[in-house]
Amino acid sequence: MKNSKNMKGILLLLLTALVWGMAFVAQSKAADAMGHFTYVAARNVLAILFLMVLLGLRAVFRRRGGEASPEKKVPLKRVLTAGFLVGLCLFGGSNLQQAGIGSYPDGAAAAGRAGFLTATYVVMVAAAAFFTGKKLHPLIFAAVAVCIGGMYLLCLSGGISGIYIGDGLVLLSALCFTGQIMFIDRFSDVDGLVLSCLEFIVTFILSFIGALLFEAPSLSQIRAGLLPILYAGLVSSGIGYTLQILGQKYTDPASASIAMSMESVFAALAGWLLLHERLSPVELLGCFLVFSAVILAQVPDFLGKKA
Repeated sequence: MKNSKNMKGILLLLLTALVWGMAFVAQSKAADAMGHFTYVAARNVLAILFLMVLLGLRAVFRRRGGEASPEKKVPLKRVLTAGFLVGLCLFGGSNLQQAGIGSYPDGAAAAGRAGFLTATYVVMVAAAAFFTGKKLHPLIFAAVAVCIGGMYLLCLSGGISGIYIGDGLVLLSALCFTGQIMFIDRFSDVDGLVLSCLEFIVTFILSFIGALLFEAPSLSQIRAGLLPILYAGLVSSGIGYTLQILGQKYTDPASASIAMSMESVFAALAGWLLLHERLSPVELLGCFLVFSAVILAQVPDFLGKKA
């Protein structure tokens, strides 16, 4: 029974990774229609509405079931602080990533490159333990070295001219996502749905201000990028987040991280199938090394859980 539940969780998380990986295609299409602030603001409006519906449904089911909220009471100030800090990181990560994808030249396999470079946040999170005073497993150092080698082949194998501004922006976005994950861990006592809704609200507000200050958002832009916005807001953020919650209920965090790291592979496959993107053999080797580093970074935690 336990193994069947674990398999169910893994399958749900693989579906999550597929949903998130295909979002890079949506982002690539949206970059042709509007600025990154406008796109991030628009997709987060839909994500907020989706999560508000989920919160409402949860409240209704709890009332009908006569059960009280199982979560312990957390001070409002702590909840709002968590929402702001996590949202600030998500704002930075989402906009840097979208700006990076939009800045890639034609033929640069934007979805695939961005997918693998974003995945480096897994290695960053593992390595960040070093700066918090935790002892690192030797495999983490190996993962960092393999990741650096993979990024070199993916971005620098042709020399400095082979690196794009987009690569740097996406790597910075991975750093922001690292901060987001670390803050989520720090505020783990805050209700997950509430925290996600708050982080989407913060991201929307800051992105909307950015769009008004630095872009010229219009309804014509929204109409031109409507499908990518709908996919990213409802499917990637809304449904993807829900699948993640359900999947992690049935499996341990280490296995969950490994399953969700497939997002980068699905991003490259989606870019190849839907956008006809091509990666050179050297770039493919770089992708393989980055993906290997992502898996390697999870092994110590995975072995610890099994033990």
